[in-house]
Amino acid sequence: MIRFASLGSGSAGNALLVENGETRLLVDCGFSVQETSARLARLGRAPAQIDALLITHEHSDHIGSSAAFARRYGLPVYMTPGTRMGARDPVYPVLREFHAEAPFAIGDLEIQPFTVPHDAREPAQFVFSDGVRKLALLTDAGHVTAHMIAKIDGVDGLLLECNHDPLMLAQGPYPVALKKRVGGLYGHLPNHEAQRLLSSIDHGRLQHVVGMHLSERNNRPELARAALATALGCLPEETSLADQQLGFTWRELR
Repeated sequence: MIRFASLGSGSAGNALLVENGETRLLVDCGFSVQETSARLARLGRAPAQIDALLITHEHSDHIGSSAAFARRYGLPVYMTPGTRMGARDPVYPVLREFHAEAPFAIGDLEIQPFTVPHDAREPAQFVFSDGVRKLALLTDAGHVTAHMIAKIDGVDGLLLECNHDPLMLAQGPYPVALKKRVGGLYGHLPNHEAQRLLSSIDHGRLQHVVGMHLSERNNRPELARAALATALGCLPEETSLADQQLGFTWRELR
């Protein structure tokens, strides 16, 4: 049975707990060591209970304090070679590289990394499996690709980026260059693209869908909920979103 919870999701920091059996992974570590420990405690976990860190890419809101956290608690860290090259603090106690598209296992969790279009050196997102059920994490992608659709089709749980509303981004306070980056083909998924992606996959096994990585300046929860609800054929109030401060509490795939 896969269990998962978010420590926080957004441009100020990202971290996700994924568990199966005796294995506990922390995916990304975009907060300080102290803040990560505090947010783990909020979910009933301690750093000493984490088996490994898994990093999606080298942007600071994802890689954050991963090196310092790993050094303090003696944890192995998994990332692509490109992410290792982009890491500002490259000193990890145990660094294990993986290649996107090559599945591997950490304890009781099977992991299928896959490539996404994002402006990082070698970004990856993941499908986690206990051999029966599958949980997909898909954030930090500028546009929907057929490859992404194929990788998450038929999953049991989906954590999907709903980053921004294009009109809010265009009219918002960001500098022009940052607007082009966020809204570009290698930036972040807008609500309507998340809706299109979700509409393109098989919903037959879906138990959980959570909107992730919402921009605090360029999106509103009701807009993200409307996009998810349209794709799922449900009411907006029946959808779920991750929060920057609180993330979301424990969920299970049964």
